[in-house]
Amino acid sequence: MAREDLARKAELSYLSAFYSGLLTDKQREALSLHCEEDMSLGEIAEELGISRQGVHELLARAVAKMTDMEEKLHLAARFSRTEKILVDCRAALDAGQYQEARNLLDAIIRLEQEDENGL
Repeated sequence: MAREDLARKAELSYLSAFYSGLLTDKQREALSLHCEEDMSLGEIAEELGISRQGVHELLARAVAKMTDMEEKLHLAARFSRTEKILVDCRAALDAGQYQEARNLLDAIIRLEQEDENGL
């Protein structure tokens, strides 16, 4: 499997953690089979009892919906930023860099305040 294809599937799996509840059951199942089970479109078509083109359309609509929601809400990006700051904060604490840890915690608070203010 090409590195780009693997990276794309990982990205879609990550987005689905935030937005799969907005997908139809068939979209969610097709996405799961494609990303998590690494099934081809033909294999998914056979599993779901639809055409290969039907699978392609299901996946395209699922990707479009999740991408659109991420562009509007930025939940996945926000989670990634917060997670990175927390990892950096833990490292600062482990190194005894308490002011740096405090600065990082302040950054998380600012992120929360920006979200509350719609920024």
